[in-house]
Amino acid sequence: MLEIGNVIFKTCSTYLKQQGKFLVGLFVFIGAAIALYFGVLSHMSLGSVCLVLAWTVIGILGSYSVAWFGVRMNTYANARMAFASLRRRPLDLLNIPLRAGMSIGIVLICIELVLMLVILLFMPENLAGSCFIGFAIGESLGASALRIAGGIFTKIADIGSDLMKVVFKIGEDDPRNPGVIADCTGDNAGDSIGPTADGFETYGVTGVALVSFILLAVPDPSMQVKLLVWIFVMRILGIIASVLAYYINGAISKARYGNADDINFETPLSVLVWITSILSIIGTFLASYFMLSGIPGHENLWLALAVIISCGTLGAALIPELTKLFTSPTSKHVQEVVKASEQGGASLNILSGIVAGNMGGFWTGLVFVFLMVIAYMASTAFGIGDIFGSYYSIFAFGLVAFGMLGMGPVTIAVDSYGPVTDNAQSVYELSLIEDDIEKTTKEVKEEFGFTPDFEKAKHYLEANDGAGNTFKATAKPVLIGTAVVGATTMIFSLILMIQKTLGIEPESILNLLNPYSLVGFILGGCVIYWFTGASMQAVTTGANRAVEFIKDNIRLDPNAPKKADIAKSQEVVKICTQYAQKGMINIFIAIFCFALAFACFSSPESIGGQNAVCLFISYLISIAVFGLFQAVYMANAGGSWDNAKKVVEVDLDAKGTDLHAASVVGDTVGDPFKDTSSVALNPIIKFTTLFGVLAMEIAISEGFRHVAPWVGIVFLLIALFFVYRSFYKMRIKEDK
Repeated sequence: MLEIGNVIFKTCSTYLKQQGKFLVGLFVFIGAAIALYFGVLSHMSLGSVCLVLAWTVIGILGSYSVAWFGVRMNTYANARMAFASLRRRPLDLLNIPLRAGMSIGIVLICIELVLMLVILLFMPENLAGSCFIGFAIGESLGASALRIAGGIFTKIADIGSDLMKVVFKIGEDDPRNPGVIADCTGDNAGDSIGPTADGFETYGVTGVALVSFILLAVPDPSMQVKLLVWIFVMRILGIIASVLAYYINGAISKARYGNADDINFETPLSVLVWITSILSIIGTFLASYFMLSGIPGHENLWLALAVIISCGTLGAALIPELTKLFTSPTSKHVQEVVKASEQGGASLNILSGIVAGNMGGFWTGLVFVFLMVIAYMASTAFGIGDIFGSYYSIFAFGLVAFGMLGMGPVTIAVDSYGPVTDNAQSVYELSLIEDDIEKTTKEVKEEFGFTPDFEKAKHYLEANDGAGNTFKATAKPVLIGTAVVGATTMIFSLILMIQKTLGIEPESILNLLNPYSLVGFILGGCVIYWFTGASMQAVTTGANRAVEFIKDNIRLDPNAPKKADIAKSQEVVKICTQYAQKGMINIFIAIFCFALAFACFSSPESIGGQNAVCLFISYLISIAVFGLFQAVYMANAGGSWDNAKKVVEVDLDAKGTDLHAASVVGDTVGDPFKDTSSVALNPIIKFTTLFGVLAMEIAISEGFRHVAPWVGIVFLLIALFFVYRSFYKMRIKEDK
């Protein structure tokens, strides 16, 4: 098992090294834009430009480094959990992936905090804001590349491996299937490397958005200092609350399940989320009172901010509960998917999953509206407009996102839980531990002092994988929600910058009577739907090639060795990496060029004059809103298909039947839904918004605005060329 775990880590390392080289190439584009704005248009000194570029590199390295740490922790946990399943102590199977996830979450957020504090405390005052922007763009670039490419990679491998169960009627994770090790690598590339980098970026970008807003909107320097210190204290309290909740939940779980022979793995995970939320809210009110009460003229400021940020913290507990209604193996929606498959096969399975996705989008959207309305009412009732100016409600929305991330390590931990439980099953099968049960039993008894229970071990691993699927699904709406609400705050920081640069009143042009508003909204929707199609096309083409290779190279004859063929498995990994990077290049360059093109079209020298400025703001808002609902829909639909298959395999014990074949087909449709397009929309929204701030500053700068519309045409043509490539050059090749 340890050997298999190390093989998986080595293939993940190869993938990460390749992605590192890829990131160097992507940095050239971003570095050029940063150098153009700060060095040429803003006339900043060479040393200052190099400092901003250095922080961009640090941001990229931050996302890249935590991804390395995350995959190392998870691949250790995979093998340990596979072995622990033999002990017939299900509590161990809960603690191992949870401990690994908490380690990742705490390291991730602590690094983020330290780097942001270094900028705030040690960078020159006149460059701190630019360093924050450079750092945020860098970490967003790193997360986008790792999340998008990882999402494509993992689902090529997953579909290629899963379809063999239908084609050849072989078991889950059969070692003879060359796609299995690639699938394990993909689980880590898509569900460990991508989410870890994404989490690092999410926490950073939300913090940068609020810091930028405070520095731009709050004129009183002493109040700026108080609020900035309060922001960082809230983040530290979130870490403390998460650690305390972890130990409290551990004690509760030990008391309840210490001697249990079977447990519902979802229950202790849900309890952990709620304990963390409650502790975070209590800590928020206490710390806010001691830090912000008694400010002359603003006596209720502490209460207003505590109520608003607690809305987000409560939302981070409510949204997972809501998501479970559509994705948990015990939910009515998942049971409906299974029931529909019994008579209607794969067709009704897919239709029922689409229903779950759409219903989930509706209810999740209502929760966000509820939280934002409470935040707006609190900000209005307590009169914080005197401090934050006319746009105080936007700061309140940003605090909601910040509050959602208040229980950071726990959110990361439950998200990381899934890839560990998924890989543990694969490690168990690939180890061939059941090939000689008598010999294995004797060795385990002699070396470890217990008698292994093979049947129960497989049951535990499959049941825990269902819990992992559910909690992977619950983390997605939280992270995408913070991206959207945090992006809103950054957009309004951009509006304040436009006001300052052009000397115009935002409300005079940012309204629905301006035709550019509607044009921007439509353009944002266009890009979201194109991105969804482009990312899934890369999966479709890559999976077709992987399936073709696996069919030609799988050996199922009785005399063939049962052990995994590492050389053939590495070839599947190579196919997955190749198509992931092809898809990523098309997507990144198009997204990059669209942001520059639409920002340039929003120059006040464009057609429409100052009214054109509204185009890019509307585009960013549209990206956020369309992206939110597309991501939640796809995540919930994919989660329902995934756990419907788990119900068929575990609860109904119907492997190898027509019902199982239908559920596998549904799961392979859901794979790119939930783990490619859905999750990648999170960094796409944040990268577009962050880079959009820089792009808009370039477009409206005095030395560039006259040529901006013409430059915009060039970038639009480049973007459209890569949109064309994302399908017509990614099509499945015809047989010769």
